[in-house]
Amino acid sequence: MKVVNFFSSPIGLGHITRDIAIVNNLENISTNFTTGSGAAKILKKLNLDVQDAYNPPSFVVENGTLKNPARWLWNYYQYYKECKNISQKIIQNNIPDLVISDEDFASLTVAQNMKIPTVLVTDVLETRFTKGLASFIEKKMNKSMQEIIKKCDMVIIPESGDSQDNLRKVGPIVRQTNLTRKELREKFLFGRKTIVISIGGTDAGLFLIEKALNVISKINQDVEVVLVSGPAVDREFENVRNLGFVENLHELIFAADLVISLAGKSTIDEANAYGTPSIFIPIKGHFEQEDNAREQGFVFEDINRLDELILKKLEEKRNQMNTNGAKIASEIIKKLMNQ
Repeated sequence: MKVVNFFSSPIGLGHITRDIAIVNNLENISTNFTTGSGAAKILKKLNLDVQDAYNPPSFVVENGTLKNPARWLWNYYQYYKECKNISQKIIQNNIPDLVISDEDFASLTVAQNMKIPTVLVTDVLETRFTKGLASFIEKKMNKSMQEIIKKCDMVIIPESGDSQDNLRKVGPIVRQTNLTRKELREKFLFGRKTIVISIGGTDAGLFLIEKALNVISKINQDVEVVLVSGPAVDREFENVRNLGFVENLHELIFAADLVISLAGKSTIDEANAYGTPSIFIPIKGHFEQEDNAREQGFVFEDINRLDELILKKLEEKRNQMNTNGAKIASEIIKKLMNQ
């Protein structure tokens, strides 16, 4: 049996959820994950093989705004060096047929030096966290990242569009469910119109929970609020059903009437795939989330008109769309392994 080492960034939960969607389509292939934090917890809940080895630096977010991005970038560089040592031991011990990375560039560097085929899953080809003097350092890091990307046998991008060179755009990669929306609403005991608030794997979205709950308490709507606060937030909130940390957010998204979330790509893709009306508020200064939100028609300042957006979105019709991104990605990987 072919062996794959899958290294998934634990910064947020979006990486691991799309990776699970890909692996669910990889039959007769032994997949060993390396990640950390909430991502490792999801894999353990699903009884998948995982080493909880990575400890990523945390974003500092105050009132919805990213603080000290240059310091975070420096911490990330130190984290990268730690991951390189960790992934080297794992890869040397396993000698896999293929190394797949979801935005973990340390493992790609190790595998490429060992002449092991590599696949990168990413929707970011360069970062734009810093300005001023720090941006020169970030540009050097981006240049190194581009060199790693060029050496990959394949780069899978979960977006629609034309492919070129070793960059293959496969469309959104989302997890599937075998249950209907009606069955899911019965499973989760959703009776009234239901708003799901989700902030991912860190506490960076705490500001969004507080603001959304305050606004919902003042609008004249008979709704139930379901909070998915994730593994990093342990605060108690009144008048909500707090599910805490879940491994099946995609099913909750499908069952909901409205989703309010940070602007992580995987959550956006799952909401669009299942046709659930959504509001996406990015962390201010987080270039990736701001880009994602902008594509959906939102900006950070929309947090100040949540009342208007919630009332509008609760009346919006669902528009479910089909996506084969996970299947296409898995076929690319299987073809590469059979060469």
